[in-house]
Amino acid sequence: MSGKGIAMAKRKSAYAAAGVDIDNKMKALTAIKKMVGRTTVPGVLSDIGLFGGLFASPGRDQVLVASTDGVGTKLKVAAMAKRHDTVGQDIVNHCVNDILVQGARPLFFLDYIGTSRFMPGIFHDVIAGLCKACRENGCALLGGETAEMPGLYPPGEYDLVGTLVGVVSRKQILTGRGIRPGDVAIGLPSTGLHTNGYSLARRVIFEQAGLGVRSRMPGMRGTVADALLAVHRSYLKPILKLLASVPVQGMAHITGGGLLDNVPRVLPDGVRLVVDTASWTPGPLFDFIQRVGKVDRDEMYRVFNMGVGYVVMVRERDVPRTLAVLRAQRASPVIIGRTERGPHGVALA
Repeated sequence: MSGKGIAMAKRKSAYAAAGVDIDNKMKALTAIKKMVGRTTVPGVLSDIGLFGGLFASPGRDQVLVASTDGVGTKLKVAAMAKRHDTVGQDIVNHCVNDILVQGARPLFFLDYIGTSRFMPGIFHDVIAGLCKACRENGCALLGGETAEMPGLYPPGEYDLVGTLVGVVSRKQILTGRGIRPGDVAIGLPSTGLHTNGYSLARRVIFEQAGLGVRSRMPGMRGTVADALLAVHRSYLKPILKLLASVPVQGMAHITGGGLLDNVPRVLPDGVRLVVDTASWTPGPLFDFIQRVGKVDRDEMYRVFNMGVGYVVMVRERDVPRTLAVLRAQRASPVIIGRTERGPHGVALA
């Protein structure tokens, strides 16, 4: 080995000793190339590894819609359970639902994984989840960033953030401006907490109730890990079917802030939604958190989705067709409320 080669080896060893192993990371990136390649869709013009991912521009009358979000402290549960193959699905599906609200379909996804020390096995599982969700939602995993930053992240933990870019025809953009008093709100069920409220849920379940990730979740068949790591549901397929056959007035993805903060984002001034909370059952996980944590009802509906992950607003005359389309897609729709004139916002009945 030349003197220059020896010096390079020493520099790499010093960097690895400081907590960043470049060789380890590059091997893992090479190993996932085929997996990521299987998410390719029409429009992708590059492979992973370039400085920027390339994607062909949509048509002239189309508008790009973008969303960025993270998985939050659900990652703490994944670390406790040593189960990392679902959180990648969570972040893709979350962002898909966000742009879907405006009528957009996904084109490509970019991820960011930050950690104190690169962990090849965990990295593989997270990327596998990202790829699975990208394939299911018909979008490409176009690229991303994996950063080792010892001292910034706790040892053994990581952060996961994603950005999704989608497209919608300019004439088909949904803003909620068409919503008016007398419209009907139809809710689609969540699979659990999705990606919100985990700081409160963890405090109640692990600290107050004293349960562990392998404990049976009271009122449910599976473990605490099964309940808390249930994948954030994508509503893309049933909603695209609905948009093709029913004039939807507005939609809302029920994330942090629950029904109380998310539905008003699409309601016009002077219109409020009255939600009939007796029209559905939130489920045993929410009941357990509320009862054991002694959380009042209004806070529950602001922190959690309470079993409703997505809301569709339609005219009264379009309700039968809307329910029929969504039922055909096995989306289990439920009428949860109606709009009326009044202070802008959501009222729980």
